[in-house]
Amino acid sequence: MTGGRVVRKGENRPAATLPVARVYVDVPLAHLDRPFDYLVPDTLDEAAVPGCRLRMRFAGKQVDGFLLERVEASGFSGRMEYIGKVVSSEPVLTPDLAALARTVADRYSGMMIDVLRLAIPPRHAKVEAEPPAEQPAPPAPPDTAAWGRYPRGPAFVDALRNGRQAHAVWQALPGEDWPARLAELAATAAAHARGAVIVVPDYRDVARVHAACVERAGADNVVALSADAGPAKRYRAWLAVKRGAARIVVGTRASVFAPVHDPGLFVVWDDGDDLHADPHAPYPHVRDVLIQRAHTSGASLLVAGFARTAEAQLLVESGWAPEIVAARDEVRKAAPRITSLGETDQQLARDPAARAARIPSVAFEAARDALKAGRPVLVQVPRGGYVPALACQQCRGPARCRRCAGPLGLPVSGTDARPPTCRWCGVPDTAFRCGNCGSRRLRAIVVGAKRTAEELGRAFAEVPVLGSGAKEVLRQVDERAALVVATPGAEPVAVGGYGAALLLDGWALLGRADLRATEETLRRWMTAAALVRSGQDGGRVVVLAESALPPVQALVRWDPVWHAGQELAARTELGFPPAVRMASVDGPAKALATFLDELDLPPSGEVLGPVPLGEPDRDGNTEKERALVRATRAQGRALAAALATAQHARTARKEPESIRVRLDPLELI
Repeated sequence: MTGGRVVRKGENRPAATLPVARVYVDVPLAHLDRPFDYLVPDTLDEAAVPGCRLRMRFAGKQVDGFLLERVEASGFSGRMEYIGKVVSSEPVLTPDLAALARTVADRYSGMMIDVLRLAIPPRHAKVEAEPPAEQPAPPAPPDTAAWGRYPRGPAFVDALRNGRQAHAVWQALPGEDWPARLAELAATAAAHARGAVIVVPDYRDVARVHAACVERAGADNVVALSADAGPAKRYRAWLAVKRGAARIVVGTRASVFAPVHDPGLFVVWDDGDDLHADPHAPYPHVRDVLIQRAHTSGASLLVAGFARTAEAQLLVESGWAPEIVAARDEVRKAAPRITSLGETDQQLARDPAARAARIPSVAFEAARDALKAGRPVLVQVPRGGYVPALACQQCRGPARCRRCAGPLGLPVSGTDARPPTCRWCGVPDTAFRCGNCGSRRLRAIVVGAKRTAEELGRAFAEVPVLGSGAKEVLRQVDERAALVVATPGAEPVAVGGYGAALLLDGWALLGRADLRATEETLRRWMTAAALVRSGQDGGRVVVLAESALPPVQALVRWDPVWHAGQELAARTELGFPPAVRMASVDGPAKALATFLDELDLPPSGEVLGPVPLGEPDRDGNTEKERALVRATRAQGRALAAALATAQHARTARKEPESIRVRLDPLELI
């Protein structure tokens, strides 16, 4: 008998101890984002361990889930279902990972099961059946003398050695071997039997940092986690981390959830790269997840890069993370000589057409001198391929639509003469007038890596031209005379450093209708300029943008800290992230209006918009709209909770239209 009821032959019996399992079921409905109670049959008593993967019936369907915990009794008074199947007894959902997933879901107004889908890789049965590897001995403490170039560097290293929690924002010097510096920190933590997680933007960075960590900590102590590794290899590496067989994890954004044992260090390199923002719900950012992990685990955190984001600047100004920066004399020794357009009267006198030319004489001179010295030259181009566009004939500023400020371009079809057309709203502009100089004349321009390679190939016919972009990304180039044309983020490392770098079409980066345009432009410029030899060794960088612009000034002085402070102050004045918590809410117009009407905002909350997304139809209507919802940082949790509650109400009513909510989005407009 069970509970006074006779149990028939073949019928399930509850487990003798802890018969109730609390389970997170994999269902896409926001109002069901909570654990559900199931009974554990006695036949699965040993297999149903906390953290394992399950199969069970939910609302008449077989669904997957994770066993959160087992308890003695349930508060549910109705009839409970039994667990159907234990897919695997491997406890993949650790208590720390479950707590982190819940925190991340709440912060981003998302569902915990969505976070678990990002955090736990798909199961590979053959790999799971392999015997676990033994934990290797801790590596020997590495040499960290190179951190002495930074006044606060040795103090951060000392905190890692002694197991003290330390947070910092590190600005690497130009030409710095940053993979080696990060590997030294990770090996220091591993030498004292603590774990380390280093998150980088892409697979090329993973390869460089992984090699540096292996050199200092040994191959047995280091694993690489990235999507290009394949399901079996990735799951094997993930299991090695969870089982304690590896202390150092190097990977892309998915590795932010790596279940390292006794974490001592978390690192995010180049936190401004948009690859650190996950494109899947609830759209978490690596930097924010690592901040949460460092706070709850007591581990140290390092936000590192050549440039600095406004979010990292807020960590410094709030006192949460001191900055690790080199003295100005060290910066001057390491930085290349950087030249911008119009910085001196002599430059304009020698080349009066410098502002109108795409590659002025100062850029040709820098490239020619580097090539004569037998060194490669990096040419950074904003886009790949051929991109036809229009600019002012007189000042060469980008031609903008008078209706929506979008870029004007040539019609893509038809042979008849037609006026330039806006690429955003599609409206022809028959009476263009430049907003900078008032000229009515237009000129056709092309910006793109392919076209640039052709132009430079004709100018330097005796020099090979290498391309690095969307189709093929080079990892490294030899120390020889060559022109390397690359798009932002695809710049290969040059052995010994580049002799010169030409940063072309600065207006195309700075002229984007994006809140983060100047910050992103400076980040891309500094990433490329950091690959160039120092000015003392003849390295030169020519940035084709006006010298009076703040990002150009920051690049010339190599002062990302100043620019980040200016950027944060401007966003604080305007009420934009990270000074406030902000969410973008997208959806069909009627559904979005209903969602906003039902939204119970905190006292500081306000709604901006909505505005249409995409091009309008013939009647001037768009399929989707976007609204921005913001509140003070002090009420950020209340804002996230309000958005989640509104989503729960929609899914409970089974609304057919979907509403997408993204907190702290990278793109606002």
